[in-house]
Amino acid sequence: MEDQIKIGVSQCLLGENVRWNGGHSRSRFITDILSHYVNFVPVCPEVEAGFPVPRETFRLVGDIENPRLVTSKNKVDHTEHMRQWAGQRVESLEKENLCGFIFKKDSPNSGLYRVKVYNEKGMPEKKGVGLFARAFTERFPRIPVEEDGRLNDPLLRENFIEQIFTLKRWRETLGKKKSVGHLVDFHTRHKLLILSHSTTHYRAMGKLVAEGKSLPLDTLYDHYELQLLESLRLKGTIKKNTNVLLHLLGYFKKELSADEKQEVLEIIDRYREEILPLIVPITLVNHYVRKYQQPYLLQQVYLNPHPIELKLRNHA
Repeated sequence: MEDQIKIGVSQCLLGENVRWNGGHSRSRFITDILSHYVNFVPVCPEVEAGFPVPRETFRLVGDIENPRLVTSKNKVDHTEHMRQWAGQRVESLEKENLCGFIFKKDSPNSGLYRVKVYNEKGMPEKKGVGLFARAFTERFPRIPVEEDGRLNDPLLRENFIEQIFTLKRWRETLGKKKSVGHLVDFHTRHKLLILSHSTTHYRAMGKLVAEGKSLPLDTLYDHYELQLLESLRLKGTIKKNTNVLLHLLGYFKKELSADEKQEVLEIIDRYREEILPLIVPITLVNHYVRKYQQPYLLQQVYLNPHPIELKLRNHA
């Protein structure tokens, strides 16, 4: 368990009765599936800041970029209290070495996207960010973040999980003595994963690594980390994955028969047409990688970026 990925999570998503009405918002994906592969650091801004359960609801009011946090009925302003708590809490999270955070959607404290902010006429605009979520993302701009509701989208779910597993592997590389060699090793293993997200970043990162000896190691590592995390925020698409699959097939020019190559191409085409899920061509490629012990592909993270039991590539 010590080596497991550690991510933050809104406490109500774990089934804890900490919401304003004394209830919870349990996410079964988080509690029943993801919990087998990560350790959670639960956070409930309201309870940790000293508010009771149950309690009067909060809302954000005023300026979209700098809203006030007030109680919905009695209009009591708790902005400064919550901001002070949030500042202390994100500081305490420094030592947790989190690889991600899952926030509660729509919450005036924990909502990450499209949180309601009420204007002076009492009309809501869904353009806000919760106070704690804003404090967290400002303090940790490179840590992957997501909301519980968006995790119901298979593509967004896969993208987020891919980010946290990759960040964990990167942190393990950071745990070694910094060297161009260690960076080259990490990049070599992650090349096709990066390509499945962004050809632009793939080229830029390849150039960065190739010219690595011309930069101070700290600068090289920092620039690489920034581009790595930027690339992974871009969603993998069918078109991008198809490109990588065809690239993979090129490594078996001498091994596969004409019929075998045609079979792989047909399966890739069915994936491209959204008839088959990504796991099907990936499984077939993995079969040939093991059968022929293709040395470059054996180390490619793209073929096994996260536990297969999460079934993240099973959607068509």
